[in-house]
Amino acid sequence: MIRKVPELYYRSSRICRILGNPTAYQILKILKRGENKPSNLAQELKLSLPTVSIALRSLRQLDLVRYENLKVGKTYSIKDETIITIMDKIELLVKRIKSREY
Repeated sequence: MIRKVPELYYRSSRICRILGNPTAYQILKILKRGENKPSNLAQELKLSLPTVSIALRSLRQLDLVRYENLKVGKTYSIKDETIITIMDKIELLVKRIKSREY
């Protein structure tokens, strides 16, 4: 028997999965400061452009980022600031958990 997962749960789990990708997470942290180009993201993260592009594509597919085509290439930005609030809450949770370690 196949168990059907509600769409809301499925989509939510996909966002959790992408936040578990360190590259995507760092890209979102950088985009929190404002729009940016893939080449600049790659340079700042010291990663290859293809690696950054793959993460950006995943973030786009989940509607977490958007891009704008300019004459000089694409620039990416965060589509909904709620994701930043979620990331801030996760980081607060991690700090609290870490402070209770022995």
